[in-house]
Amino acid sequence: MLDSTVMPLAAQKPRLSLPAIGNLSFGFFGIQVAFALQNANVSRIFQTLGASIDQLPILWIAGPVTGLLVQPLVGYFSDRTWGKLGRRRPYFLAGALAGALALTLLPNAQFLWLAVIAFWALDVSINVSMEPFRAFVGDMLPAEQRTRGYAVQTIFIGAGALAASAAPYVLSHWAGVSGVAPRGVVPDSVRVAFYIGAVALFAAVLWTVLSTREYSPAQLAAFAATARAPADATATGVKSANPLVALLGDLFAMPRVMRRLALIQFFSWSGLFVLWIYSTPVVAAHQFHSTGPGTASYDAAADWIGVLFATYNAVSALYAFVLPKFAARFGQEGTHAASLIAGALGFAAFWLVRDPRLLVLAMVGVGIAWASILTMPYAILCGAIPYQKFGVYMGLFNFFIVLPQMFVAGTAGFLVRHAFPGDPAGIMLVGAASLSIAAALCLRRGPT
Repeated sequence: MLDSTVMPLAAQKPRLSLPAIGNLSFGFFGIQVAFALQNANVSRIFQTLGASIDQLPILWIAGPVTGLLVQPLVGYFSDRTWGKLGRRRPYFLAGALAGALALTLLPNAQFLWLAVIAFWALDVSINVSMEPFRAFVGDMLPAEQRTRGYAVQTIFIGAGALAASAAPYVLSHWAGVSGVAPRGVVPDSVRVAFYIGAVALFAAVLWTVLSTREYSPAQLAAFAATARAPADATATGVKSANPLVALLGDLFAMPRVMRRLALIQFFSWSGLFVLWIYSTPVVAAHQFHSTGPGTASYDAAADWIGVLFATYNAVSALYAFVLPKFAARFGQEGTHAASLIAGALGFAAFWLVRDPRLLVLAMVGVGIAWASILTMPYAILCGAIPYQKFGVYMGLFNFFIVLPQMFVAGTAGFLVRHAFPGDPAGIMLVGAASLSIAAALCLRRGPT
């Protein structure tokens, strides 16, 4: 445990033990429980309440819009916050409280517009908690431990998502909770899973809040005085009391490494958003031959999506254990490129195979890519930005996660309707191509 009220100033940031690193990121277990419940079930809830497959991308726009607005502002203000709970932990706690409430409301919505409002509230809450956790690892760990720190964070992300994604399937098949419901009604298995998720979110974040302390501004300044400055983080942006002006100044002054990572993130997250929006309707139509929501085959497909999402998150948690070793041996960029190619192959399998059981193998590739996406870009980025702006730049980095999601939300419906009529599985090939482009950009040499 770190207590900034008694720790003396030190010349170098100390290395932390593995349990201490775990405490830093344990709250991400709960955040990812909420995130995974959302990803695996929101399309199901929307379609249950009457949304068509063409409407799904625009209904999912809450995620990218809230991320675009909330994370940079939370990063900006958390860099400047200091109080009894430090500067990052107040945001962890506030987001967790609001997220737990939204999780209880979303599966109980009786009308589509109510579900959309609850979805927006959940996404805002997740973003408030999530962004400071990224900066927290950078704050607390020395440079040589950051890859491990983000890998540990990925392990908790994978574990939380594994538990949440499988919850409706486990509840309906092993716990006796009904997994089917009349048309227009969310099944009890989904509703109970969301209640469990609300408790898990708050409890996990509270653990991190109570088990960690943050370095004071004076300590961070002392560490920075002896650390090597990032090679290309020379620009300081625009100094302004107006947060929006300051954020825009930092955006245009971002380091070269961050610019290259931005392109990689754009294509990586375009593919991921395709997966989250379309996996349920694709598998229902392509592998289960369902005619739509309210049928037994659709509910079976939706439950199977939970198993598939649990699989890729389990793989990501396991792969995160070896990522630091691979990065040390093959380089961060090479490791990330190979991982993204594995994900592209997994995406292509959604179109290639007809047996839903074989999609478990496809999710191994997706899990490898997911672990790397959650680890390597952040480890690379921390070495390229000044410590005073970890929160700001982590928030701005989120632009290149949410902008591709907005792009997908605006174009994917048109593609499915006109390029893949009758069988939306072709959209997964678009996701595979997107991940392949990201992999190629990882290996590109020279400044961006």
